[in-house]
Amino acid sequence: MGAGLKAHDGGWLATPSFSRWFARAEASGRARDLVAGPDLLVCLDIDGTVLGHDGSLSPRVHEAVAAHAEAGTHVVLATGRSIPAVVPVAHWLGLTRGWAVCSNGAVTIRLDPDLPGGFEVVQVVTFDAGPAVRALLAEEPGVLVAVEDVGVGFRVTAPFPAGELLAPTQVVDVEELLAEPVARVTLRAPGKESHLFHDLVERSGLHGVAYAVGWTAWLDLTPEGISKASALEGIRERLGVEESRTVAAGDGQNDREMLTWASLGVAMGSADAGTIEVADAVTGHVEEDGLVDVLQALLP
Repeated sequence: MGAGLKAHDGGWLATPSFSRWFARAEASGRARDLVAGPDLLVCLDIDGTVLGHDGSLSPRVHEAVAAHAEAGTHVVLATGRSIPAVVPVAHWLGLTRGWAVCSNGAVTIRLDPDLPGGFEVVQVVTFDAGPAVRALLAEEPGVLVAVEDVGVGFRVTAPFPAGELLAPTQVVDVEELLAEPVARVTLRAPGKESHLFHDLVERSGLHGVAYAVGWTAWLDLTPEGISKASALEGIRERLGVEESRTVAAGDGQNDREMLTWASLGVAMGSADAGTIEVADAVTGHVEEDGLVDVLQALLP
């Protein structure tokens, strides 16, 4: 199976529950490829997957992640969050060594407690966001715009709602914001619904960028061809992990490529229909510790 390709199980009219999928995998012998250990790569979205929607970490999720780390599994966080919002979560989980994918795949870091700040930036992919952002602003002038200042925080056209960017911000005008290539741009329309950005993307006819719409009126732009999956493939190659030994779990539109890329892609029960559709299996909601069922099943 080539990188980025997936052979989905046939015969299902709907994405099966994880327990049903895993029972079939055990019967066929496929489950043996997914046992925890130093040749297994487990890739986890943060918000809505590892952490609850209120930012809480369940003790059961913490224990399950720790069990995999103890078994030598490569546990990699893969998220839309920026570096300052990722490193504390990794440390909260006890993941002080290893890898993390930030900014929807545009930024890859290596975690190491011996490094200043506990990490180093290994890869940053940038793009000229000017044409796309100007096209979006022409259609919807009132939206807030943020550009990630990698490893530091964000430059913004106006303050975002409290607690959303989870990193320091600096207010600048839009031309300064777009003056140089960037890794990611976030657009936000407080008080609006997510369909605003679905409609806006269609009206503006975006070209040369990748995009993901959030649960609220939130839109992330990244370089074309860049996703969590593209960054994870680079990590997989560095680690020498077989394609058949990759697992991913997530709940959002920005997780779809990752779930398709992994040998086993699991959608959280709270995921949108499009994300569940591309997954191999669906587990419980984050409030039900759905991730725990997946991680525990992979332990010896």
